[in-house]
Amino acid sequence: MSMILFACVVRVRDGLPLSASTDFHLDQDFLECRKKLKALSSMLMRYPDRGTAKERDLSIHFHSSGEIACMGICASSYPAVMAFCFLDELQWEFATSYDATSVGLASRPYAFLEFDNVIQKVKSRFNYANCAPMKLNLEKIQEELRVRPPAQVKLEEAELMNGMVNGHAELPVESASAYRMQPVSAVGILSLVLNIMCGALNLIRGVHLAEYSFQEDRQGIGNIIAFLTPFVACFLLCYLYLFYSSARRVKVFVLFVTICLCNIYLYGLRNVWQILFHIGVASLSSHQILTRQVVEKQPDCGV
Repeated sequence: MSMILFACVVRVRDGLPLSASTDFHLDQDFLECRKKLKALSSMLMRYPDRGTAKERDLSIHFHSSGEIACMGICASSYPAVMAFCFLDELQWEFATSYDATSVGLASRPYAFLEFDNVIQKVKSRFNYANCAPMKLNLEKIQEELRVRPPAQVKLEEAELMNGMVNGHAELPVESASAYRMQPVSAVGILSLVLNIMCGALNLIRGVHLAEYSFQEDRQGIGNIIAFLTPFVACFLLCYLYLFYSSARRVKVFVLFVTICLCNIYLYGLRNVWQILFHIGVASLSSHQILTRQVVEKQPDCGV
């Protein structure tokens, strides 16, 4: 029977899960304990570097070091010294694989999902007596725990501080960066290049026109605005294609109509073919944005 049921690595400052073991346990006590681990992970900065929380027949242990913290759910009968030995080794493995800059820049959950393989290997070693950690490391951790015992965390307090309601954590609103888009296509890259080119042309014409007519010609001011507005719209279309944004359809429609109206206004300074080219590029970009789908987010992986 496994004594270490689940393990994960989180970022200390905000509890962002970086990697986790893919364990599927349907036991209700385990599922409840996992929810409480998630609540606890977002407030690790309130506690010392080592801590333990008891939950019926299970225990949550955590070990923080620098930017990261390793957390695990173990059977209550599993010795605390063994659990902290496990977390210590996990922390060392992660620190040797990823630098602090990578951890600090991580913007989406499970950015280091491939570390799951390492978690599973280390967990398997500690779940079997004949693969116990080296005696020297065990004695070292035992001495550290004797000198500085781990903090005893009351999960009820953690839940209260983390906004738990009826035993379930209030999930924060997902930021746009938590979403992943489908890979960029060749046509999508073409639309980006054409958009940048159109935006640059609008900027050059607008600035050039401003040099001569901004102070003297009211009609010239309208033309300048009609050049610079599509410049901004082109680069906003590029942004909407590359990154997820809510209400994409509405934003794309507004930007497309803006480009069309501005180019129609510029008739005379631009010929029909130039106007059709700019509107055609805007149409292509709008189509690429609306057809590029959001990929299903990374699975929760137990946290």
